[in-house]
Amino acid sequence: MSRVRLLFSEAWSSIRMNISTTFAATMTVLIGMFLLGLFIALGTWVLSWSDHVKRELQVKVYFARTATHEQEAFVGRKLRADPRVKSVVFVSKEQAQQKMRRQFPELYRTPLPSNPLPDSWVVTPTKAEYTPEIGRYVRRAHWPGVNDVDWGDATAKRVLTIAEVISVIFLVAVVLLVVASTLLIANTIRLSIFARRREIEVMKLVGATNWFVRGPFMLEGLLCGLAGSVLAVILLVLGKAVALPSILPHLRSGSDVHALPFELNALALIGAGLLLGAAGSGLTLRRFLQV
Repeated sequence: MSRVRLLFSEAWSSIRMNISTTFAATMTVLIGMFLLGLFIALGTWVLSWSDHVKRELQVKVYFARTATHEQEAFVGRKLRADPRVKSVVFVSKEQAQQKMRRQFPELYRTPLPSNPLPDSWVVTPTKAEYTPEIGRYVRRAHWPGVNDVDWGDATAKRVLTIAEVISVIFLVAVVLLVVASTLLIANTIRLSIFARRREIEVMKLVGATNWFVRGPFMLEGLLCGLAGSVLAVILLVLGKAVALPSILPHLRSGSDVHALPFELNALALIGAGLLLGAAGSGLTLRRFLQV
């Protein structure tokens, strides 16, 4: 217990004697964690939106007007047997016409002599990446009665490419933010350690271990990281309460599109702040321990 009290007293003494560097380190953590939290919220929402768009990718198998029920059933069995297929739904030409009438009522202001829409199978793949594969497979199969196959080739390719680019950008940006925050915190804490380098040298010369010297500085970094990350969470709470209600009405997305829950985001930021504060202190102190 005496060592723990000594550790905390040394850390608190360092904080009081170096208010300016402590404040600078805390503000650095605050800015870094605020940007990280903002990007996590935005990035996870965009990833969720891309997953929502990918789930809407489907393959539509259209039949000729002369196709028989046996031919349509045969194609349905073949599609269900494919392990890449999640579900297969039959849409009759009457159902297709009803849907078209609801979506585009202006097209039916003039009565049509007959229903021009065909029967079709709507295929949902287990993974969005399988959409082009299934479409090309059905097209090459030349099953009897099949007139056309459509999977929005250009749209599907664009959606999958954008989703992949978003994932890579999100990962790279998070890594860059964490690295930049660590370097900024380390440079800020280095000022405090440099001012006390003589004290560190004396402690080492009288036999203090590396961890005995490192402990107060790492605890100081932990406290700065905790304070900065908590302040960043408070700013995010205020931003969520003020800005989010005016932004949400302009976002057109499905009910399954959402960002990472705020509670998990806050816990991640506090954990990252503590880790960065301790790591910044520990890494910076290494060169001053070589006495």
